Amino acid sequence: MTQTRLATLADPLADYVARRDITDALHRYMRGLDRLDEALFRSAFHPDAQIDCGVYAGDLDGFVTFAFGFLGQMQASHHMLGQSRIAIHDTARASGESYFQAWHGIRDADGAPRDLFIAGCYIDAYACRDGQWCIVRRTLISEWATDMAATGQAHMNAPQTLRSARGGHDLSDRPAW
Repeated sequence: MTQTRLATLADPLADYVARRDITDALHRYMRGLDRLDEALFRSAFHPDAQIDCGVYAGDLDGFVTFAFGFLGQMQASHHMLGQSRIAIHDTARASGESYFQAWHGIRDADGAPRDLFIAGCYIDAYACRDGQWCIVRRTLISEWATDMAATGQAHMNAPQTLRSARGGHDLSDRPAW
């Protein structure tokens, strides 16, 4: 089995900080999607970013309109990152591959609830500008998808279960401790 060594910065601390900041951009992207938080979502990208997710290819403004229109029609979504490999090319450029799984609560033509699952990976280019690492180019590769009837039985059997929410109404937006 062949293993490739990822590029790193000569200064271990600078390398760590770059990877930490890139990972934070990935996390802001995911949370921004699930909570429909446009400002947080946009903060993952530099303004001139180009995105290709198959059903949309273009600039950041168009992607925001597309993604929020698409996800806004759903009852909820849950995006989860898997492993990420990040290669630091120099103090201003990096690239990476991050696996993801996403659940989308949708409805069929008759209004019945469905669970749409999509999994794949993001192939990204990152840039550090004014000290901020963000995505400048993203391509989504879909590995698999499935669409099935949703029963919601687990939540119906435990209505006291806390559920996520959008628009600043999630418990994590206002923890009680």
